[in-house]
Amino acid sequence: MNKYSQRILRLSMAAVSLALCLVLPFLTGQIPEIGSMLCPMHIPVLLCGFLCGPVWAGIVGAIAPLLRFTIFGMPPILPTGVAMCFELLTYGLLSGLLYRLLPKKPHFVYASLLIAMLCGRLVWGTARLIIAGLTPHGFSWALFLADGFTGAIPGIILQIILIPVLVIALQRALPWMKKAEKSARL
Repeated sequence: MNKYSQRILRLSMAAVSLALCLVLPFLTGQIPEIGSMLCPMHIPVLLCGFLCGPVWAGIVGAIAPLLRFTIFGMPPILPTGVAMCFELLTYGLLSGLLYRLLPKKPHFVYASLLIAMLCGRLVWGTARLIIAGLTPHGFSWALFLADGFTGAIPGIILQIILIPVLVIALQRALPWMKKAEKSARL
């Protein structure tokens, strides 16, 4: 597969990931509490990092919450949407970057995912803290733990189970994926 074909393929997969970011939250019935637990927009962004690389995944992660707010009015732009932009940007960048840099063995897929998830949550907490200083929305350490980790346990478990399985299955099913990984630019 030549470089032009690889770019078109990555662009197409990034577009599908963005579309999934817009559609998957409908599975939660647009109920914010369920969406906060299952994190349906996180899955396509993390997958995009593994499949398309850090740049495309970072772009998808950064614009997905804003685009979804513009079209559907959810998630609320402040404080949730803006903080999610930074969180999903971090997810996409780190999952893609770590996947590119580390060997393509299953335990490194898990390592890339877990590091991206942890760093994304920390960036989300930092963004929420900054937003709290600029708006009347308060934010505390207890809220960070509750919203960022405890309340999202079902989504975190879903991501840890689903994403590595999909990435490893795609590695085996699509031989071009491993070849493309070696020649991909950051």
